[in-house]
Amino acid sequence: MLNKERVRQYWEAEPAGFRYGQSAEAEVLCRATEWQRYALEPYIPGFAEFGRYAGKRVLEIGVGLGVDFSQFVRHAAVAVGIDLTVAGAELTRQRLGLMQGEANHYGLSRADAESLPFRDDSFDLVYSWGVLHHSPDTEAAFAEAFRVLKPGGTLKAMIYHLCSWTVLMVWVRYALLRGRPFLGARECISRHLESPGTKAYTLREAERMAGRTGLRDVQIFTKLGPGDLLTIRASKRYEGKPYRLVWALYPRWLVRFMGDRFGLYLLMTANKPTSACAP
Repeated sequence: MLNKERVRQYWEAEPAGFRYGQSAEAEVLCRATEWQRYALEPYIPGFAEFGRYAGKRVLEIGVGLGVDFSQFVRHAAVAVGIDLTVAGAELTRQRLGLMQGEANHYGLSRADAESLPFRDDSFDLVYSWGVLHHSPDTEAAFAEAFRVLKPGGTLKAMIYHLCSWTVLMVWVRYALLRGRPFLGARECISRHLESPGTKAYTLREAERMAGRTGLRDVQIFTKLGPGDLLTIRASKRYEGKPYRLVWALYPRWLVRFMGDRFGLYLLMTANKPTSACAP
């Protein structure tokens, strides 16, 4: 199985979204990363429904820079966040420290999504955006989310979609253009899309995985992400002249015209039965 330490090291080096707000000033960093996150992914607030969980207990798995978590802190009765990295936990604490007294009912710690340090039936909502597909055992992470949900509680998670523009681009770059057209898309993204071992799922695979953990009323829809549209800021590995040309010539109009069907994001909402059944 993939060494989880390699995953942690990748995200320690560059927490998701950090490239959009690098600054020595905490307030500047926090404002820039929040603005950029919701500018690039404006559908997050509608999916997360931050205000809906007033008076509820919320767990976020993988807080990253803490942008979404700070919204839950503003609304939920109790918001608890975990991250695999020291950087994620510390940057989130930094953000919450700027909230001027609003952040007085939260918990934040380093923890592993595959072994959550919480009792069964603890949370009304478990939320995770773009995290669980990086865990070496994603299904174990889903099972843990199910375990800590209260009966009737909800899981909201975004995981990666295999049949997407982003996955196609990674396959073209690392398989086709290297003369290895028979190298599978899953292998390409495992090696080259973000942290080592990253996974992506078809709609049916995601539904089945959620069902095996015991989740019910599973609803999943696809969404174009900024990676599909190349509206993201290129990471260091894609800063050369050839990549700048790709960014300039990329047919975003065609991707948008095709709609969300081939988007990288699978947005999942599912519930724990009020009378929990064995998966």
